[in-house]
Amino acid sequence: MKTSIATVSISGDLPEKLAAIAQAGFSGVEIFENDFLAYDAPPKDVGQMVRDNGLDITLFQPFRDFEGMPEPHRSRVFDRAERKFDLMTELGADLMLVCSNVSPIALGGIDRAAADFRELGERAAQRGLRVGYEALAWGRHISDHRDAWEIVRRADHPNVGIILDSFHTLARKIDVNSIRSIPGDKIFLVQLADAPLIDMDLLYWSRHFRNMPGEGDLPVVDFMRAVAATGYDGVLSLEIFNDQFRGGSPRSIAGDGHRSLLFLMDQVRRQEEDIRLAVPSMPERVAAQGIEFVEFTSRESEQRDLEALLATLGFARTGRHRNRKVDLYRQGDIRLVINTDNRGFANSSYSVNGANAYAYGMKVADANATVERASALGADIFAEPRLPGEVAVPAIQGVGNGVIYFLDGSSALANIWESEFDAVEESTPKGAGLIHIDHIAQTTRYDEMLTWLLFYTSIFDTRRTPMVDIVDPGGLVRSQAVEGSDGGFRLTLNGVENRKTFAGNFLAEGFGSSIQHLAFASGDIFETARALAALGFLALPISRNYYDDLEPRFGLDPDFVDRLRENRILYDRDGTGEYLQIYSRTYGEGFFFEIVERRGGYKGYGAMNAAFRIAAQRRLSQPKGLPKF
Repeated sequence: MKTSIATVSISGDLPEKLAAIAQAGFSGVEIFENDFLAYDAPPKDVGQMVRDNGLDITLFQPFRDFEGMPEPHRSRVFDRAERKFDLMTELGADLMLVCSNVSPIALGGIDRAAADFRELGERAAQRGLRVGYEALAWGRHISDHRDAWEIVRRADHPNVGIILDSFHTLARKIDVNSIRSIPGDKIFLVQLADAPLIDMDLLYWSRHFRNMPGEGDLPVVDFMRAVAATGYDGVLSLEIFNDQFRGGSPRSIAGDGHRSLLFLMDQVRRQEEDIRLAVPSMPERVAAQGIEFVEFTSRESEQRDLEALLATLGFARTGRHRNRKVDLYRQGDIRLVINTDNRGFANSSYSVNGANAYAYGMKVADANATVERASALGADIFAEPRLPGEVAVPAIQGVGNGVIYFLDGSSALANIWESEFDAVEESTPKGAGLIHIDHIAQTTRYDEMLTWLLFYTSIFDTRRTPMVDIVDPGGLVRSQAVEGSDGGFRLTLNGVENRKTFAGNFLAEGFGSSIQHLAFASGDIFETARALAALGFLALPISRNYYDDLEPRFGLDPDFVDRLRENRILYDRDGTGEYLQIYSRTYGEGFFFEIVERRGGYKGYGAMNAAFRIAAQRRLSQPKGLPKF
């Protein structure tokens, strides 16, 4: 599969962009004219720089306001085209994008436009070049790929073809099946972009909010299935206009782009039997079945503080690793690991981030297949030397340079807790009714959120929930959940833009540590609250005003609201059920625990309560006398 990306899609100067594009694994690049004009080197040298990076120039673009111009403007645009053909010859580019005319003086008429393209095709053929016509969604006369194809068809010239762009088609909600009637050899290039569904001017939407396929809400898979049905076997290219991407890391954004194309075509391959594009084969998306464990890195002195905190939550130390300073704590199906070993990645994570939850283990059907798919999609494989008798658990690196381990039903991985840990018999708490990990919450910079959403949804059989805005006195935090198809795996990603927010401060003070809180499920949160109080657990105090508002807002029984208040339980309700929450006070640089009970199929995460939780955490910020880890 030949892949390409437009230089306008990523930040940096031209050499930086080309290096990032090559490193990401693309085979070609679209040279956006402004990037060329801003770089002070002759066209021939620029072309050589592209080739030195192992890339081909798949397209030179854009050539604007061409077809349907009245004289003397028509003669001028042909003169301008000749100049661009000179430039392309020096660059070593053979295809130019002509976008549909937006000039107010442009004349309509399919035949008039076709005649212009026939003449342009003749001029291009004399130099061994080609031109591709693209319908802009906001074009003056041509805004639909069906009309653009009719112009190309009537031009009837071998050096004139159509360029299809998913955004321009999908933004106007044009039936993608109309693409299936276009001969594959007349499609000169396919440009791909996704976007969130926003009701706004098409031009502004396109210029500022495009993103990679799979990161938005447009049916790009359906678009690409229609393209594949034509027999097209050419280049798939990304043309992404996004303010956030222009300020991001060129290597990171380019890597996201390449992953998005692989993910997109993997989906198409599984739905279209007769596909001519050579699509890399990889295992199917892996079902994320749940969280097997969460691992903290710490020092022994801090471990005592964290261990005391876990005791107030009802956790018991049940195992000690046979080779390492690693302890296992359990309650219900929850496993928490504290690693104080001075070797390996855990020690390195502690050196950079301090005590933090740096890793978690995911339950999957096939751990090795998971790593194989993740590797095919560009994820970094994680491995470190194992001691005799230890199992090499398949793993990759994830958010915040953390680690995701994969455990399945194979004998070695299923029995790792018995094979590597010695049982510990000591006086321990009896538990507090906590059953399993309901979800984990990861905090990241907002400009990296799309990266990690694509990471999770492309590797695992998960879906994104709608994004919600969490109001913090220091600014907005944007939160989006990723969920497994059966609800066994839940993860929330919280994107922050500055350190003034509670989540932003955690990210800054934790030096990039990502897991900010763990939510444990209870079958009866009132019984759990009673048990926690007996164990000395310090729940986050919530303002009385919050509870005074609950009764009229939800029509709750006053006695029920009194029970919520007494136990410091927050409440939410949606169309299917209820959600009850208890938060711990904050520890360290802003880490905390949550206990939840879902009733009646509640689907959310209590987003409406986040503002009240943050307010309470801020009131207790930097408390004296509380344990820290």
